[in-house]
Amino acid sequence: MLCTYLLCIILTTVHLTNAIDTSDGSPDAFFTPAGSNPQKLPPPGADYYTLPNGCPIDNPLGTLRLGNQLNGNLLLQDINLIDVLTHITHERIPERIVHAKGAGAYGVFETTHDISNYTSLAFLNQVGKTTPLFSRFSTVAGEKGSADNVRDARGFAFKFYTEEGNLDWLFFGAPMFQIRDPAKFPSLVHAQKRDPSSNLKNETAFWDFFNHNAEGLNFLMRLFSDQGTPLSYRYTDIHSINTYKFTQPTGEFKYVRIVLKTDQGVRNLTHDQMTTLVGMDADFSTRDLYAAIDKGDYPSWTVYAQIINPEDAESSPVNIFDATRELPESDFPLIPFGKITLNRNPKNYFTEVEQSAFQVANLVPGWDVSADPIVQVRLFPYGDTQRYRLGINFPQLPINRPFYSYNPTRRDGANNIINLGNLPNYFPNYNGPQIVQPAQYRQTAEQHMRWIGNVTNFQSQITDSDFDQPRDYWNQLADMGPDQQGNFIYNVASSLSGANKGVRQETYALFRKINGDLASAVQNRTEGLVLKKCQAAKAMYGQMDNSSLPM
Repeated sequence: MLCTYLLCIILTTVHLTNAIDTSDGSPDAFFTPAGSNPQKLPPPGADYYTLPNGCPIDNPLGTLRLGNQLNGNLLLQDINLIDVLTHITHERIPERIVHAKGAGAYGVFETTHDISNYTSLAFLNQVGKTTPLFSRFSTVAGEKGSADNVRDARGFAFKFYTEEGNLDWLFFGAPMFQIRDPAKFPSLVHAQKRDPSSNLKNETAFWDFFNHNAEGLNFLMRLFSDQGTPLSYRYTDIHSINTYKFTQPTGEFKYVRIVLKTDQGVRNLTHDQMTTLVGMDADFSTRDLYAAIDKGDYPSWTVYAQIINPEDAESSPVNIFDATRELPESDFPLIPFGKITLNRNPKNYFTEVEQSAFQVANLVPGWDVSADPIVQVRLFPYGDTQRYRLGINFPQLPINRPFYSYNPTRRDGANNIINLGNLPNYFPNYNGPQIVQPAQYRQTAEQHMRWIGNVTNFQSQITDSDFDQPRDYWNQLADMGPDQQGNFIYNVASSLSGANKGVRQETYALFRKINGDLASAVQNRTEGLVLKKCQAAKAMYGQMDNSSLPM
């Protein structure tokens, strides 16, 4: 069944047309210098092959050489050859440190329910109103060339081109995050990357990190269930993980978390199905999303809000500022307010997907960050990584550009596209446009936000409550299907069996705090796989140094 589905996706993915569209989607995609254009242009439907300065050349595949033969010496004056070689050695930009492998699509957000009593967000101020958006979906830990369907978290980023600026949502496939202390971010990333010595993925490092940061067990329960291997991006629910704020011009606000429920239904793979699919098509999720949109089967998600009154935040059964905890729907019911539909594929992957840049700091009036420490720290590095990848002027790239922006102090820098001509580069200034009152500013909600205290160097501690939600989810797996708890044990064992003995023993002890039967089952299955791996390795390679085995 899986193989048949995969074959259909591959066969219906891409159909090329004879007409090539070279536009980049920007309103000024074709720029003509002031005055008339003196250059003789090719006839419609044709092109000249030119050097970068526009000079036509007659034989771009030839090379200038001494002698009309294959072994002639090449000449440095062959400008075309030098230029094309120089360009190809410079055409790669740094890949994202996380979320490197991804797929993108355009779409629309439609407001389906009135929630103006919660927020002044302009794109939500009328039922039926639509807002264009661009989305990028990705795995998290793998490199750009890694497989789509491996066991990993999934990132879901949306850029809403609203009338009051670009609003970016950077969400997650799981309902919670791995950490709640911002200083742990670098270690979290490195523990999932390649070993600095062997350049191999290191199960010992992965499990050792979470053994020392047990608040992440709630996330691991999802990652090592079949939810950790979704069939594709289209069949995944999406979560904000962090608590944000819906704000009003009066300074009033509500805390909010966002949930997107897939309208295609959730579909996951077992570990063995995942392994088979990765071997057949490492780019399956990317191909599936592109193919669905290409044939008009537009994926969509219903968008919900979980609203928390500020006065209820302190008495909440779950700390709403703890990104490692899920907000229970029984206490904070889902309130529908919109629908996202993806309906157009990018024309050029690099220009539109690779150069797309999302950052939590892209806020608009009616939406703000909360005191959640993880969302607070995300305000900086997400933008900074784009400055490293794309340069300081990345917001000017067509895919990242809002409908309108004006700030005369943001000038110059590499790859500047919009430099405001001869306007003075300070503010206010004698020659600038008249600054008028907008419909609303970005509000800073004051209520419930008056802080008085001492500066402290704080790190959260693990308590018994950190094991409550993992325990609840373990019990829920039994209700999800007769195989789900068994699949979880097998999935954990398949990974944990690659770690060393000391780390494995620490992991069993942590699982024992969730459920004794769970810990025993994980230990028995894992140690059985360790023994099999050792026996298989010895049979294949003969007597081996024990240090190379997961003993």
